Amino acid sequence: MHFKLIIALVEDGLTKEIMTAAREAGATGATVIGSARGEGLAPKKTFFGLNLESQRDMLMFVVEEHLSRKVLESIAATADFDENPGSGLAFQLDVEDTIGLKSQIQAIVGDVEDIL
Repeated sequence: MHFKLIIALVEDGLTKEIMTAAREAGATGATVIGSARGEGLAPKKTFFGLNLESQRDMLMFVVEEHLSRKVLESIAATADFDENPGSGLAFQLDVEDTIGLKSQIQAIVGDVEDIL
């Protein structure tokens, strides 16, 4: 099996909803890193030196390659990335090798066989 790593940077209030959408699209789990910060084209305004932008979570999903596009699109739709500039982003990278996914691979095999 070949895997992709999907990394999504999302508003922390949407993490649970995005996790649910990703699972429904085929993801078997994720690692969540909280309190990530980022900056887009223009810096956000501050108030007395305090940053007014919301905190972000970084979600990392290791997903079988045949399911990855569906998971990526599900994340984007749930987070409304295209309609709300600055609301976050998601991207995928190739994974060369994995260890520690034995139990998840058994669950993934059935999903991938249905696609192929």
